[in-house]
Amino acid sequence: MISKDVVKHIAKLARLELTEQEVEKMQKDMTAILDYFNVLQKVKSSRMESETKAVEIEKVTRKDVATERSNRLVNDILAQVPARKDEYIKVKQVL
Repeated sequence: MISKDVVKHIAKLARLELTEQEVEKMQKDMTAILDYFNVLQKVKSSRMESETKAVEIEKVTRKDVATERSNRLVNDILAQVPARKDEYIKVKQVL
């Protein structure tokens, strides 16, 4: 079982203020969680290992080329903005 000191230390690291009742509850909960991990470590995983396969990842890219549709979209957007300079939208300076 996890000690109360360990629970208090973890709570301090997480910047939590726990009452004594909460410390006791967390002590039980953390112990149960760690016990469950111990159960999982005992499970034989030979079936899982045989079913896992490496997948090759290939890089799929396309050229970034402006199309007629994208040009129309840009022109439609620029036609609706209150201030612009060339093909850029002018906004107030933010500092």
